[in-house]
Amino acid sequence: MRQFSADYLDRTRRGMWADSRAALADLDLAGRERVLDVGCGTGELTAVLAEEAPDATVVGVDADTDLLAVARERVAGDRGDPAAPSHDDRVYFAAGDATRLPVPDDSFDLVVCQALLVNLPDPAAAIREFARVSSDRVAAVEPDNGDVAVSSTVETEASLSATARDAFVDGVATDVTAAGVADTFAAVGLSEVTTRRYHHEKRVEPPYSEADLRDASRKASGAGLADHETELERALSPAGYDDLRRRWREMGRAVVAQMQTDDYRRVEVVPFDVTVGRV
Repeated sequence: MRQFSADYLDRTRRGMWADSRAALADLDLAGRERVLDVGCGTGELTAVLAEEAPDATVVGVDADTDLLAVARERVAGDRGDPAAPSHDDRVYFAAGDATRLPVPDDSFDLVVCQALLVNLPDPAAAIREFARVSSDRVAAVEPDNGDVAVSSTVETEASLSATARDAFVDGVATDVTAAGVADTFAAVGLSEVTTRRYHHEKRVEPPYSEADLRDASRKASGAGLADHETELERALSPAGYDDLRRRWREMGRAVVAQMQTDDYRRVEVVPFDVTVGRV
């Protein structure tokens, strides 16, 4: 499974649920009693689930204990005992592998994940495990990384983003397009499988936030590409990656220059599918 830093998760998941939670409507959260968030990372979705399921106990599970420490601080307010509950005794976190969950059969009435299956070499193994521990529903919120659209006031940004995105999709070891999730749900025995597509829009415009300024700096330094250097080199060759990084840094410097005069605008639209099935 691919590994991510807390900073990376914050940058990529930032704001996804801030504007609308309509994508969670099919999860029937208001009536849930026990909800499991698998691959919870730093707890962004865990917090949303706790808000939208006000009577439920919500448990976040992740194999990365460093990310869990961030999640506990962010969501649960826990600074000490890793087994301690949140301030309202409803949100808990535990270490565990998505394909070997440390809970008994039928322990939850909803098991959900966000941007997890696209990073697993065998997503079907995880979905089977979700079905084992759920007594009712299984859901997956997965991005289609191959269909992201970018527009920008920097002339080269959209084309360079498309080049990097296509190379990443070709070079990564898993299916990051979320294709076939519904078929996999059905193949492991889930019924009443539905998929709805939503679009998450990320805008950058004046006044720029601290996060916007950091992202621009990462473009200008080439650090933004370095997150995916292995995958990009696999698709492009080391020389091809170096050339892309050079052009990326030039584009980043243009972004910084436009920000200095409040002229920079960028819109990124990320499509994601919410797939739900009944056990």
